[in-house]
Amino acid sequence: MRTVLSGIATALVLAIVHWGAGVARAQEVAPGLKIGDELNKTNANLAKDLLPPEILKHYQNGDYRNRIIAFPSVAGRWEKSFLAATEKNATTLDVDDRGTVIDRATGKQPVYVYGLPFPNIQADDPKAAVKIVWNQFYGYWAGGNTYNRTLVAMLNRKGVEREIVADGWFKFFDGEAPKYREENALNLQSQFLGVVTKPADVQGTASLSWRYRDAEKRDSVWAYVPALRRVRAVSPANRSDGYLGSDFSGDDGFFFDGKPQDFGWKLVGHREGLRFVDPYTVPGLKVEPLPGGGWNTLTDLNPPTAGYRKPGWDGVPWAPTDVALAKRSMWVIEATPHDKYYLYGKIELWIDDEGWDGAWNRKFDYSGELVNSFQSLGRLNQPQGPADDPEWFGASAQVWECAENVKHNRATVGGLRPDPHAPFHRRMRIDPSLFDSAALTRFGK
Repeated sequence: MRTVLSGIATALVLAIVHWGAGVARAQEVAPGLKIGDELNKTNANLAKDLLPPEILKHYQNGDYRNRIIAFPSVAGRWEKSFLAATEKNATTLDVDDRGTVIDRATGKQPVYVYGLPFPNIQADDPKAAVKIVWNQFYGYWAGGNTYNRTLVAMLNRKGVEREIVADGWFKFFDGEAPKYREENALNLQSQFLGVVTKPADVQGTASLSWRYRDAEKRDSVWAYVPALRRVRAVSPANRSDGYLGSDFSGDDGFFFDGKPQDFGWKLVGHREGLRFVDPYTVPGLKVEPLPGGGWNTLTDLNPPTAGYRKPGWDGVPWAPTDVALAKRSMWVIEATPHDKYYLYGKIELWIDDEGWDGAWNRKFDYSGELVNSFQSLGRLNQPQGPADDPEWFGASAQVWECAENVKHNRATVGGLRPDPHAPFHRRMRIDPSLFDSAALTRFGK
C-alpha cells in the first residue's frame, strides 16, 4: 500500500512539475523573453525569430519599445450568423484559376459571400495563399461600412513634415451581415470616398473609387482637385503610388486592399511571430450606438499612439508608443503583380491565422530590395447588443497604421484622431448618392 501511495505521490509531484513548466512555457514568447517584458534595445535580439528584420532593427536601435502582452484567442468572436455561414462556406466555396471566389457546384461567382470563405486552410493546397487573402478581406468587411475622420502624418527622423486631416467613407456590398445587406445592381464589392479637410491648400481634394466583384472589370476611379475645379476620371492602374505625397498607397487600405485577381499568389509558410495589438481591447470595450444605426468604435481614451505626439519620446517619430506586442500564429504569403508597371515587384503579407487581421505588409522592388514596410494594429472583435445574440466587430481605443519608406528613412502614420471626438463609425447606413462621381465638386472650397 505504501508503495502504491508513494507512486501516486511521485506521479503527483511530477505532474505538478510538468504543469509548472507548461505554465512557464506558456508565459515565454521566446527563450529569455516572456509576457510582461518590454521589448527594447536591451533584449531585442531575443525576438530575432519573431519579427521581420526591419522591425527587429527598430528595437535593436531603440527606435521602438513596447510591452509584450497575452492576447486572447480571436477565434469564434463573430456573430452566430457569421459562424454558421463560415461552416457552410467550407464545403461550398473554392477559387478559380484567376483567383475569384466561386461556388463549387456551379463554377461561378456567388451573388454574395458572407462569413470566412475558407476557414480550413491547408499548407499543401496550391490555392492556399489567395484563399488566405480572401479570408483577410471577408474578416474585415464583416465589420461593415465605415466613416472616419483621421489625421495622416508624414514624418522624417526629425519630426513632422506635413499633416493632413481627411474624411473617409467605405461602403461594402459584399461580406456584410444579412441585416445590413443592400441592393447591388452594379455588382460592386465596395465604394470609397476620401476628402481632405485640412490644411487649406489641399482642402476639398477628393478621391472616389468603385471596385467591382467581376475579375475582368477594372476599378472606376475619379478625382476632384479644387485648383482645377473639375472632376476627372483617373487610371486605376496607379494604386501602388503614394497618396498626396505620402507613403500610403491605394492598395494599402486597411492593410492590403489590392484586387486579388491582379496578382499571382504563393504560400511562403506558417509561423509564430510578434505583432502589434491594442492592449486596451483585451478587458473589453463598450462602444457607442449611433442615432441612425451603427456604432462609434473608438473610445475617448485617445492615447498619443505615435512617438511625435508623446512628450519626451526619444525613439523615431512614427513609433507606436501605446500599442503592445502579442505572439500570434500567422500565414506568410507572397503577391506578385501582373502589371509590369506596378511600383513593387513583390509584396509579402503576414496575416493572423485566427482573426485574419494583417500584421506586416513588406514591399520589395524588382531587384528584391525592401522599400516599404506597412505595419498594422491588430483588432479584437467586441460584442455589442443583446447578450443572447450580440453583434461582433472590431472596436479599439486607438488606430495606428504606418507605411515606412525604408530607403528614405521616413514614414506616414494614419488612423490617428485629429481631435478627441473625431468619428470612427462602423455598420452605419451610407447614402448611395455620396459616391456619385458627378457630385464630387460639392466638397470643393
